[in-house]
Amino acid sequence: MSAATEKLLTPDNCTFVFIDHQPQMSFGVANIDRQLLKNNTLAMAETAKHFNVPTVLTAVETDAFSGYIWPELMDIIGKDPIERTSMNSWEDKGFIDAIKKTGKKKLVMAALWTEACLLFPAICALDEGYEVIIVADASGGTSVEAHDSAVRRMEKHGADSITSCQLLLELQRDWSRKETYDGTIAIVQKYFGAYGMGVDYAYTHVHKASQRAKFPHKVNPPAGSKEAA
Repeated sequence: MSAATEKLLTPDNCTFVFIDHQPQMSFGVANIDRQLLKNNTLAMAETAKHFNVPTVLTAVETDAFSGYIWPELMDIIGKDPIERTSMNSWEDKGFIDAIKKTGKKKLVMAALWTEACLLFPAICALDEGYEVIIVADASGGTSVEAHDSAVRRMEKHGADSITSCQLLLELQRDWSRKETYDGTIAIVQKYFGAYGMGVDYAYTHVHKASQRAKFPHKVNPPAGSKEAA
């Protein structure tokens, strides 16, 4: 897929990196609703799968502290995570080797927590010449201040911020790309709230498409109406 500028993300020029989306790390998140955080992270993962973007998945101290990566995320990514002891993934040889193996210089990163497990590798990657795009709503910090100050610090060092929905739309970018159109819309409907509800409404009430529910809504006339008589 070509881009109007190399500054935009395409399925061919980036790697998605998921760091420490584990239960104990999730418990400490306080800047975003944790179900919304999970929802956004799964949307990011499905975006990677849909567009065949390479992924790197890593976990910290799984047995000693953090617990297993969310099962839904494991099922989407479908690969063994790189186990670490360091809060800074960039200090782990297995992680670095996995990043280098992708051959990509644009790293789209999300992590728990923003102020440590995202901040540390992001700054290190930038220092080594990588472009870093942080998915802010698929990352969480221990407070609003902790998350926001970490994002500002990463941006000061040259990182860009993005959201999970923005990420999906940037990879699709043109609705005439029919090979990915249906899958992109399916992710919107599944994860992106009012946007997805609006798509359902437009499909069924404007374009007169069939409902996608397995048990569709049947409109029966109100009791006592002429239609019910």
